[in-house]
Amino acid sequence: MTKLSGTALLTTELEMLIPFHDVDSMGITWHGNYLRYFEIARCQLLDEIQYGYREMQASGYSWPIVDLQIKYVQSSTFEQKIKVVASLVEWENRIKINYQVRDVVTDQRLTKGYTIQAAVETATNELCFVTPDIFRQKIAHLIESYTSHSAAISKGNSR
Repeated sequence: MTKLSGTALLTTELEMLIPFHDVDSMGITWHGNYLRYFEIARCQLLDEIQYGYREMQASGYSWPIVDLQIKYVQSSTFEQKIKVVASLVEWENRIKINYQVRDVVTDQRLTKGYTIQAAVETATNELCFVTPDIFRQKIAHLIESYTSHSAAISKGNSR
């Protein structure tokens, strides 16, 4: 599911059941698995703008993660149904995606965090300090919608 929301240019979410192989002997999700959940949501988000990892590679850029943060608010457990939300919040000089992992039943936040990816030109292995045009082209229609949506909100607040 994709939508425009608040300060995010694009948000996607997916639901999943915590599998047995993701938990420890106490039935609690091992902390490292949350990064995999982030990755699954990030891939879905990028696929929705037709710029998944294969498209990145074909366009001549890699986008390594250069920073990440995660905060564990509450544990998740075996067979718990969770929702992973990924929101694209920065795109001009880097890609920043915010994440939330929430319980589907209670909507309680379990984990939150973000990743930052920077473009690297694969031919030269040089870091790009501005987001390449190919990515800007992929999100151009979203920026137009985002700008119109933001202007409408500002106009409504000024009354």
